[in-house]
Amino acid sequence: MSGEPLQILLVDDGHTIVFDERALERTLLADHVKDRPVVVVPIAGAYRQGKSFLLNFLLSYLRYNGRSSWIEDTGTPLNGFTWRPGSTRETAGILLWNEVFLMTNSKGEEVAVLLMDTQGTFDCESTMKESTMIFSVSMMTSSVQIYNIMNNMKEDDLQHLQFFAQYGRLAQKVFTMPAFSKASVLVRDWNWAHEFEFGSRGGRSLIESRLKATDGQDEELMTLRQNILSCFSEIDCFLMPHPGKEVASDKSFDGRLADIEEEFREKLLELVVSILAPENLLVKKINGRTLSCQDLTICLKTMWSVM
Repeated sequence: MSGEPLQILLVDDGHTIVFDERALERTLLADHVKDRPVVVVPIAGAYRQGKSFLLNFLLSYLRYNGRSSWIEDTGTPLNGFTWRPGSTRETAGILLWNEVFLMTNSKGEEVAVLLMDTQGTFDCESTMKESTMIFSVSMMTSSVQIYNIMNNMKEDDLQHLQFFAQYGRLAQKVFTMPAFSKASVLVRDWNWAHEFEFGSRGGRSLIESRLKATDGQDEELMTLRQNILSCFSEIDCFLMPHPGKEVASDKSFDGRLADIEEEFREKLLELVVSILAPENLLVKKINGRTLSCQDLTICLKTMWSVM
């Protein structure tokens, strides 16, 4: 299949972060996409928690142009962004899939969809500055920022989200942007479906309960929640089941849907549709103005110059 990951942000041996403008321009300034409204879907979160693995299923949906064939093809190994089981870091910097997918949204407009993979935070090789800048760039460019967390939505997950968002807002001031676009918290391997059911409905109930201000709540906790809500134009949540023992323990697992639990496949379909179906495609906007691929290129250059 066509396309490959393209490194647009890299970290050199001296822990200096380098922005590759030419690589970005090769993808976003192609004649057939540069003037199209752009939809940017990055995934970010702690390292070794299945971000690249999950992102490749969104890639499969786009490759099949939204046809159900992508979820019915159970015998093909998963490919796209590099992924593997293990405990050490796989993705470094920020990678953009170099094939821009033209999709038609529910308004009949042709939009350009970009997928972005990011280096996981809090690994043993990265500085806090690296993690912060990479996560912040991801949020500033996103239409829908997927925030990938494991097992539960804990207080430290909220603290990290607020920290990265607050850092990013320093650069946002250049554009006088009131808030980031939508954030979608993706909880992997959710274990308490008897409390909050898998999928978007359970996720909505969970995040409402976690972000709700309550009587007698500590001021620090209340401020944290207020800051998160003010940082994003919209925030939702999705609860995913565990993909199964074979995924976790079989070294030869290559991503075939046939080897993944049916319940995971069902919720995977729901998740991907909730982000990429025509009625759910969110174009990137700044101050109410829709950005094209060319506009996004200019914005990224400007953002990087002030970070």
